[in-house]
Amino acid sequence: MFGNYIIWVTSNGYEQYCYSYVSPINLSVLLTRPIMQITRSLTAILGFASSTFAFDPREATIASTHHDLYTGLVTCRKVVESFLARIEAFNNHTNAILAINPDVLRDADNCDKALASNNGTHGALFGIPILLKDNFDTSFMPTTGANAAMEFSQPTVDAPSVAAFKKAGAIILGKTNLHELALEGISVSSLGGQTINPYDYTRTPGGSSGGTGAAIAASFSVFGTGTDTVNSLRSPASANSLWSMRPTRGLVSRAGVIPISYTQDTIGPIARCVEDVATAITVMSSIGYDADDNTTASVPAGIEGTDYAASLTTGSLKGLRLGLLEGFFNRTASNETTPVNDAMAKHVAKLRNAGATIVPINETIYNASAIIGALDVQRYEYREELTKYLERPDLAGTHPNSTTELYASDNFLVLPSGYEYVTTSLVSSTSNATYNSTLAGIRDLSLSLEKTFASNNLDALIYPEQKNLVVKIGSPSQVGRNGILAALTGTPVVTVPIGFSPATKTAPDGVPIGMEIMGRQWTEEKLLQIAYQIQQMGRVRKTPSWAKEQVTAKRYDAVPSVTPNVDNIPEEYPIGVL
Repeated sequence: MFGNYIIWVTSNGYEQYCYSYVSPINLSVLLTRPIMQITRSLTAILGFASSTFAFDPREATIASTHHDLYTGLVTCRKVVESFLARIEAFNNHTNAILAINPDVLRDADNCDKALASNNGTHGALFGIPILLKDNFDTSFMPTTGANAAMEFSQPTVDAPSVAAFKKAGAIILGKTNLHELALEGISVSSLGGQTINPYDYTRTPGGSSGGTGAAIAASFSVFGTGTDTVNSLRSPASANSLWSMRPTRGLVSRAGVIPISYTQDTIGPIARCVEDVATAITVMSSIGYDADDNTTASVPAGIEGTDYAASLTTGSLKGLRLGLLEGFFNRTASNETTPVNDAMAKHVAKLRNAGATIVPINETIYNASAIIGALDVQRYEYREELTKYLERPDLAGTHPNSTTELYASDNFLVLPSGYEYVTTSLVSSTSNATYNSTLAGIRDLSLSLEKTFASNNLDALIYPEQKNLVVKIGSPSQVGRNGILAALTGTPVVTVPIGFSPATKTAPDGVPIGMEIMGRQWTEEKLLQIAYQIQQMGRVRKTPSWAKEQVTAKRYDAVPSVTPNVDNIPEEYPIGVL
């Protein structure tokens, strides 16, 4: 307290303050009380919780938001309104948001009612605004996959993951754009247009969960969700200086999420710190066994019900053995590859200095391009999986009834580089003669990966998420990514930010670069502990320059609307062409 000012420095790093007066008598009484009682008492004396104190959403975390809510500094409605104000002011920078939840203000008011009851039973995500990639089923708003033909497709049941978020107290703020139907990594769609990287307006945000990545980087919510069939949770995290987790296949039910591949699909969180990733994956994995996704039956005893946030700080880098996948680098020097190689070299040196042993892994089997060319099974599974989803009796609204019908319209966007993929998928199935032999190849790859871990006594593997910087808008595809190994073997990965490329005119902070930490199946707890220790080595993440600006919060009497910019779709990506 300085004069008549009471100042807080919140855990998101931005100073909060208000002007008021506390008498010496009142202050001396308050200082004998526990801190939460002190703040609630100050609130009662000063009367500023809902009027003067301004919640700052920039870089807000679950912990910082809960601090402001539980100490009475702010209401759930004001938290939600602060994020809505940022979306209204800044979505034109990224084109990341597809739609706002029409019930979000009502949900915030219900949150405040629950907070006022003060019964102490609030969930791990109570009052936390989150964004969903728009391939998660929601009963309260359409789920489109960012495909124009599915604009009015309306699930009648929430996906189990969405239900778990709501049970934990989260407030669903809205839906984010994605690469259409999650089929590539450019994050462009017929319904949402091109999402733009918040660090460099000439580049893509990664994908397919690029809308979530750009939105979280810009502090449009506390965290968000993504899906991952090859790279799609990890690519946007890397390209937006964020953390993400692709969990072991089976840990989290994928039911109620628009599918691509039974073998390769997973879902998970994207956040601005590893603590929020740990809390989110704890909530998502609380679903447990789900008959609508039989991979959840594979969770071993002792894993189900794990609180990944509880043990987060107990790990150490000292004594760890980390395998460095040399085949996942492009060592040819260029403006696109050299910044990645330099960032990895610096981070590997930091890991060594922290006591980890780095073990070079030079086995030729670890070639991402060769692996995806030989063993990717999306072409066999996509048509059947999407048709099953579209035929579900609990899917209401207007939508195509099959994959074939969807692509018979002119309401879709496929990259020219993906024409062969889709046309092949439309005539392929899991009955193809080569499908079972490809699955056998995946089993062999999984055995080889296990042998690599065992023979080198490894705790985890590390490598750059992408061999080069995230590609420019208009590029044929998102080349250079390394996600296929985990996608096929069903192993968990945490992605962490490790640096930036040199600054340029279009990228004043540089372009973000991320690293993957991959473990054996069901080692999420260990991977998150490693990621936490890496986070403790020093802050790497930066807020995008334009997103540092504070937006004045305002009272919303109605939920604002968002209109995605479909006029920004590059001419390289024609709509309705296959």
